Amino acid sequence: MSLPPSPVKLSGRTERGRSARSPLYAFLHTETGSAVVLLAATLTALAWANTAPSGYTSFWSTRISVQAASHIASLPLRDLVNSGLMALFFFVVGLEARREFDMGELRERRRLTLPLAAGVSGMLTPIAIYLAFNAGHPSVHGWGAAMSTDTAFALGMLATLGRRMPPGLRIFILTIAVTDDLLALAVIAGAYSSRIEAVPLLTALAVFAAVLLVRVLGVRRAAVYGLLAAVAWVALAQSGVDPVIIGLAMGLLTYATPASRGDLERASGLFQLFREQPTPELAHSAREGLASAVSPNERMQRLFHPWTSYVIVPLFALANAGIPVDADLLRRAATSPVTLGIFFGYVLGKPLGILGASAATAWLSRGRLRPSAGWGAVAAGGTLTGVGFTVSLLIAARAFHGAQLDLAKAGVLGAVVVSFTLAWAVNGAIGLLPQTARLRARIGTAERIVDLAVDVDPARDHVRGPRPATVTVLEYGDYECTYCGQAEPVIRELLGGHDDVRYVWRHLPLVDVHVHAQIAAEAAEAAAAQGRYWQMHDLLLAHQGSLRPDDLSRYAAEIGLDAGRFEHDLRARAGAARVAEDVESADLSGVAGTPTFFVNGLRHHGAYDIASLSAAVRDARERAHAGGRRAGVDTR
Repeated sequence: MSLPPSPVKLSGRTERGRSARSPLYAFLHTETGSAVVLLAATLTALAWANTAPSGYTSFWSTRISVQAASHIASLPLRDLVNSGLMALFFFVVGLEARREFDMGELRERRRLTLPLAAGVSGMLTPIAIYLAFNAGHPSVHGWGAAMSTDTAFALGMLATLGRRMPPGLRIFILTIAVTDDLLALAVIAGAYSSRIEAVPLLTALAVFAAVLLVRVLGVRRAAVYGLLAAVAWVALAQSGVDPVIIGLAMGLLTYATPASRGDLERASGLFQLFREQPTPELAHSAREGLASAVSPNERMQRLFHPWTSYVIVPLFALANAGIPVDADLLRRAATSPVTLGIFFGYVLGKPLGILGASAATAWLSRGRLRPSAGWGAVAAGGTLTGVGFTVSLLIAARAFHGAQLDLAKAGVLGAVVVSFTLAWAVNGAIGLLPQTARLRARIGTAERIVDLAVDVDPARDHVRGPRPATVTVLEYGDYECTYCGQAEPVIRELLGGHDDVRYVWRHLPLVDVHVHAQIAAEAAEAAAAQGRYWQMHDLLLAHQGSLRPDDLSRYAAEIGLDAGRFEHDLRARAGAARVAEDVESADLSGVAGTPTFFVNGLRHHGAYDIASLSAAVRDARERAHAGGRRAGVDTR
């Protein structure tokens, strides 16, 4: 059965307060899209600085003053962007780091070792190269400008390589980028801050202690944390420590947890009360319930990601990337230890440091720790991490001035172009390999974290398709959920187009919003007791608006069930225990809404149209073949 053409992409889900897409997916999608805006801002800055250099300099040197009572604060516009707005950017970096630690790849703590080692080595190697070029020169103090990857640029460039690179590489690069952002901010605070004033610094530490206290007390008001963070920012600015570090610290404190079924059911109940009696008090309670069902990390990411990605980081590029490019600058850059140290630090030091540390960690662990992508993909990703922009320019502006600053910027911008070219070259070389070697180079053999808590058991689970199969697509569904009904023809088309894919349905009746979902699931189990599960399953999804007991009896007769036995099993709730087992397995896997899909044990985020699910199946098949699994091995 083919899916009728529709302009609407299937991505809806019944889950009361949770987005159909994961925070990590939203993060990657936003950063990828913003790379185009960031590139446009960089080119605009270069054009502006070369057509009206005095205007460019004077505009960003304009002082902005704010007066409160008798106190006046004044900052150049460029410093306001670099130290003020960029604090929000690093807040988002901290949010993503915390999300990965709580819910992502790094929730399995041993997986932190390899990207941490790769991130540190990917910083130390470029620093060593920079110091080698600048030994004996006054510019040696600018080593920090050669060490940090630009997350937005690197992920945006990775997206241009298309589907040829595995999703695991995106996670690997993201983890490395977050690691070196953390270390880079520590370097800024320790090595590139002005003379430290003790009293303001102690004030900032006291305010941060207050943040920890209100967090322990369970305060959830964002305004409270925002006010304390603003006070800490002002204190840090007066202390001489770069205040962007407070953004990172606040992000790392913002926990990320999946919405639990209990929280969602409570939110649904509050909304139901408001629907029955729409008073301002109940409206407030419903809003509070909905907000509390979603973790603060997810809410903050959704709020600030568009602003940081599409406004703040491009504004930073506009304020800092402008350098007058002429023959004299290029001639000086070709022999400048500053330019050469930064350029070769990024172009050679980054990929060598990351690839070398990853290989050393895998060898020392005897293969227990491996990258989440193949070695060829890691090499391509390592070249992309040579794209240093945001933090590099931030440090360069503190380490250099005048002509030396222009030379440092030339090294950074040159490394962006060459690193991207090298990534394309490495990717092209991988494409020339034989198919098996190509899959191993891109996909690798590392085991992914399995999100599905309870393995598929063909003797127990309801399985449609070949047994055994290379790829297993599992759905947690609700017979009264309209989104599950929309997904059903997609599943049929998926099974029809792949002869090595099997499909498993597990029950997750959302009884707080679908009054007939539980009895429909039990009716399916009553049909299973007579060997007619899939016939009943298809009828229930085809008639989602008619799931009352008399409707269920009519469907039983239609598929030739023993009516007396079916009625008895339904009244005795013989299938209730089986349904409860599925619900418990959903809770253990962090599933709170329907439909939720798992492909070979990995949770599928995003849309569930035929293109998206086919891509997930293709990735799972390639990973299975790259790992040496033969078709037919039971997969989770």
